[in-house]
Amino acid sequence: MLGACTGIPERVEPVTGFQPQRYLGTWYEIARLPHPFEDGLSYVQATYTLQDNGTIDVLNQGFNAESGEWEQAEGVAKFVGARDVGHLKVSFFGPFYASYVVMALDKEDYQYSLVTGPDHDYLWLLSRTPEMDPEVQDRLVDQAREAGYPVDDLIWVEQSGQPPVPRP
Repeated sequence: MLGACTGIPERVEPVTGFQPQRYLGTWYEIARLPHPFEDGLSYVQATYTLQDNGTIDVLNQGFNAESGEWEQAEGVAKFVGARDVGHLKVSFFGPFYASYVVMALDKEDYQYSLVTGPDHDYLWLLSRTPEMDPEVQDRLVDQAREAGYPVDDLIWVEQSGQPPVPRP
């Protein structure tokens, strides 16, 4: 059962030639498939920080307009296999891990990424900037569609302007 949580979805291959040091830092969530843990969040960002022991700290933050407050979740990521393959496992809840599979990546500049979880219910389009080039965006959505993701259900995350409350 736990292997399924850290597995790779059908028709998805993690990127190879992955360079963890270049992936570190902040990524803006451009679009996502809906999930209760992100309901109503805008201005969502994920920040990845390498630790001395080789794990990667994960900090996800998003603004909840209904409550007027920032929400955040802290976790840890570890490589499932080789460090040059974009297949990690992430935990926000103790010993329970789920896949974090980088299925597309701007290998030249590390400016965009397409990430999935253990199955076709999880998908994120990430960018180093609050806006993504429309051509890149369309290409990533097409790739996700071809891999079997319900891209018509994508939520396009508000990233423009400033949230009414400063980020913590």
